[in-house]
Amino acid sequence: MKVLVAVKRVVDYNVKVRVKADNSGVDLANVKMSMNPFCEIAVEEAVRLKEKGVATEIVVVTIGPATAQEQLRTALALGADRAVLVECADELNSLAVAKLLKAVVDKEQPQLVILGKQAIDSDNNQTGQMLAALTGFGQGTFASKVEVAGDKVNVTREIDGGLQTVALNLPAIVTTDLRLNEPRYASLPNIMKAKKKPLETVTPDALGVSTASTNKTLKVEAPAARSAGIKVKSVAELVEKLKNEAKVI
Repeated sequence: MKVLVAVKRVVDYNVKVRVKADNSGVDLANVKMSMNPFCEIAVEEAVRLKEKGVATEIVVVTIGPATAQEQLRTALALGADRAVLVECADELNSLAVAKLLKAVVDKEQPQLVILGKQAIDSDNNQTGQMLAALTGFGQGTFASKVEVAGDKVNVTREIDGGLQTVALNLPAIVTTDLRLNEPRYASLPNIMKAKKKPLETVTPDALGVSTASTNKTLKVEAPAARSAGIKVKSVAELVEKLKNEAKVI
């Protein structure tokens, strides 16, 4: 079984995000970039499926600038077999990304596609669902457990009311949640081996996909600074401040 894993290059979660002086976007100059944490979980799940003998090949794909090869090499070091970079410097919305992934799915013909449920930069939680709609595959979102059984995959989903298990016919789309697994660290020998693994670069034009967006970013602003809290000495003082200063009661 071939597994396709989509990953995204994002600002490292430990980095404090700063807005450009002209408010045109996020300042990425000299900023540490890394693989989206939910995508790391997706890669780990694919590797575990291969270790169980369920998956025979893991193909990892990302869409972004040439520098995104760094994240692909990381995925290769974690256990993926080969990588595909859809090189595109444009700022893409979720639908454009889903269309590009659909083209890669048509080309690779995987039996299972695993994505992170959302990226920590755009935070949209849309791409997996859009890809499922475009491909016509069944989808299991917010997965906390994935079990492949024959020509089906059973996905335990985290929902508001608890857990829901769905059985999907393969091929299928799965998006990962935090509790699915804990990603491993790449060992030094595997990092060295990853440098020799195949990495293919294609363009949106070669895939026959238009990345033109109907959305336009007008302005990006940092959130307003929150005022410091205060301590009160009694319940009566708390009620008085909530009533007369905060005016919430």
